[in-house]
Amino acid sequence: MSLTRRQVSAAGLGLPLALTVTGTARAAPRRPRPRTLHIAGDSTAAQKYADAAPETGWGTALPFLLRHDLVVANRAVNGRSSKSFVDEGRLDAVLDAIRPDDLLLIQFAHNDEKATDPSRYTEPWTTYREYLRLYVAGARARGARPVLATAVERRRFDTAGDAVPSHGAYPAAMRALADEERVALLDIQALSLALWQELGVEETKKYFNWTATEQDNTHFNLPGAIAVARLVARELLRTRVLAPRDVRRLDETIPESWITWPDAVTVG
Repeated sequence: MSLTRRQVSAAGLGLPLALTVTGTARAAPRRPRPRTLHIAGDSTAAQKYADAAPETGWGTALPFLLRHDLVVANRAVNGRSSKSFVDEGRLDAVLDAIRPDDLLLIQFAHNDEKATDPSRYTEPWTTYREYLRLYVAGARARGARPVLATAVERRRFDTAGDAVPSHGAYPAAMRALADEERVALLDIQALSLALWQELGVEETKKYFNWTATEQDNTHFNLPGAIAVARLVARELLRTRVLAPRDVRRLDETIPESWITWPDAVTVG
């Protein structure tokens, strides 16, 4: 192999030959940025803290069902509706963090239903859908994919022991919007209602935040959060939002010890 005069000089000085081409070292290849799944939602999905244990949001359990290269950014917050999440600037914060190819999973209804609270209430077929469109359009404008999820059902049974829907027209309104906007829909309301029916009145108590001092039929404990997260992961796979390589442990036991509650709310 013959060398140019510059290459001979460089070799004599002990310099890498690659430096003679551009005068700078070749940059190491960049690793692809991992995709992020952002969750915008309410307390049923939100991260809980030590003072709320054993209450657990399903968004806390979801990362254990997804591959390591799919990051979960759980921005769900207790007590928020599709409206108040926007009005407080929380959607803007989520959209600022979104990058192309990310996912934005949107689940609201529990607090939209509160007709006596004008700061949170939305009407299913009008304002609820108008606010949801802001999430969908915002994600798409940033090259991300929006995903709608109907609200997970509360633990509610009639005198015959049948699980009863609690979200009124909100799930139907979201389903219609998903069809109109051609957005993937995770029908968690229907799936969770079927799961509570299968488990029955007594067994479902083991999935909700029932303690010695509290009988909470809306929020989950560890088994409930894991069960709902599994519904979410399976729906992400069924709707082809995620590929089989993106999910894991769909049929495996998730040790409850894997989930912890931070001591304090972090800023951000």
